[in-house]
Amino acid sequence: MVKKFDFLIIGSGLAGMSFALKVADKGQVALCCKTGLEEANTFYAQGGIASVTKTTDQFDKHIEDTLIAGDGLCDRAVVEKVVKEAPAQIEQLIRWGVDFDKDSAGHFDLHKEGGHSDFRILHHKDSTGAEIQESLIERVKKHPNIHIFSHHFAIEILTQHHLGQNVTRHTDNIECYGAYVLNMRTNKIHTFLAKVTMMATGGIGNIYQTTTNPEIATGDGIAMVYRAKGQVSNMEFIQFHPTALYNPGERPSFLITEAMRGYGGVLKNSDGEEFMQKYDKRGSLAPRDIVARAIDTEMKMQGVEHVYLDVTHKDPQETKDQYPMIYEKCLSLGIDITKDMIPVAPAAHYLCGGIKVDMDARTSIKRLYAAGECSCTGLHGANRLASNSLLEAIVYADAAAKDALSIVDSLSYEERIPLWDDEGTKLPEEMVLITQSKKEVGQIMSTYVGIVRSNLRLKRALDRLDILYKETERLFARSVVSKEICELRNIINAGYLVIKQAQERKESRGLHYTIDYPKKIEID
Repeated sequence: MVKKFDFLIIGSGLAGMSFALKVADKGQVALCCKTGLEEANTFYAQGGIASVTKTTDQFDKHIEDTLIAGDGLCDRAVVEKVVKEAPAQIEQLIRWGVDFDKDSAGHFDLHKEGGHSDFRILHHKDSTGAEIQESLIERVKKHPNIHIFSHHFAIEILTQHHLGQNVTRHTDNIECYGAYVLNMRTNKIHTFLAKVTMMATGGIGNIYQTTTNPEIATGDGIAMVYRAKGQVSNMEFIQFHPTALYNPGERPSFLITEAMRGYGGVLKNSDGEEFMQKYDKRGSLAPRDIVARAIDTEMKMQGVEHVYLDVTHKDPQETKDQYPMIYEKCLSLGIDITKDMIPVAPAAHYLCGGIKVDMDARTSIKRLYAAGECSCTGLHGANRLASNSLLEAIVYADAAAKDALSIVDSLSYEERIPLWDDEGTKLPEEMVLITQSKKEVGQIMSTYVGIVRSNLRLKRALDRLDILYKETERLFARSVVSKEICELRNIINAGYLVIKQAQERKESRGLHYTIDYPKKIEID
């Protein structure tokens, strides 16, 4: 079956839905999501969204904080764009119904997080992402031009390759004509033709054993663009959130927001001693890469699987009021955070690299945009400053919308795209192999491509992943297409890109730390 839309959006987080709302008045929009609209990385963002909103704060301070966190690899022009456009996008979110917390005087109740020089984090309790997601879902469902395709999994983007033309990674005229999309309710693959396609598929957390990301975060958009010969960069920079709740077996890991350290939470080791001052003068409020490595070191030195975050010295009622979701979650596990320290450990959290885009969110493939965590804009550099991710998503969705609206009327559909060849058989052993292979990818990446790396570990990871890649491609070629086999291909592709780009970086910088090159190369 062939479906035609002016705009095809793959992914239903903040980037995807805000883009949809900004282009829908101009044409018909298809919004495809792998599960339901609410299941996106945005929903799980607790801390908030950073923006200069008070007179005592300054754009220059937010810019400088971002550049420092990025460890010399941020694109300054991008940083300035995002920071300066932030207030207007915050106002847009409020018009869409997002309710940010305010104090008794009616001013925003701003938090401070690691790496920030001022209080500038807008939030809704400790569930900001859920508040944003739910507000946008309500708006999206009401727009007559937005057609929601839940349980629809994009498996390949359409390019000249599907017309039998030779497409190489160095070709500068690759075009995107839409995507092949699997309807998971019927297991049929439909051809979605579009004048403009937006990739907003989120991160890659599930290439690791432990992650704060929802199960759908399997690097789908990045893998699709890479297979289509698009440019992907900075994949080595994986941000491990320092403080995921230690609760073995829970997936995704429950996040203990960084705002809790801004609130006064202190990291302590298994002996109940503070340790962050040994690693950074900013203590528990140092940037995430430093804190995650410090916790990793402490755990290895003491032979334990977690450390603690202590807020027991804070006012109990204030803690409950500020962090109700965290309080209830911990209490369900027998931990009263007003009396007990919270066991925490690092978990894969955010990808700072991804599909390379310019300042209009255009990828190297024409007619294809990318925004949100699957994209690499240049904002984060080697390490993301806390609460800059939701901000980046909406600023770049806005840039993409403006650019797409300027060209959509000049574009047409590519009618020659063939229907998907759905030949294949359902193999009895397929699900067992796929499930086991997914676990193996997680083990490989967590063991060899984690917070601390080395040339030997990276080579070992690549060798083992290559075996799984070959097995999976053979299985894919002879099997009926399913969500499970496609996700496995994608996490293997994403893992490969992380390893290869980590091997190419002969230095330690930001989130990429290797014992073979412990010092960073200074960049002019």
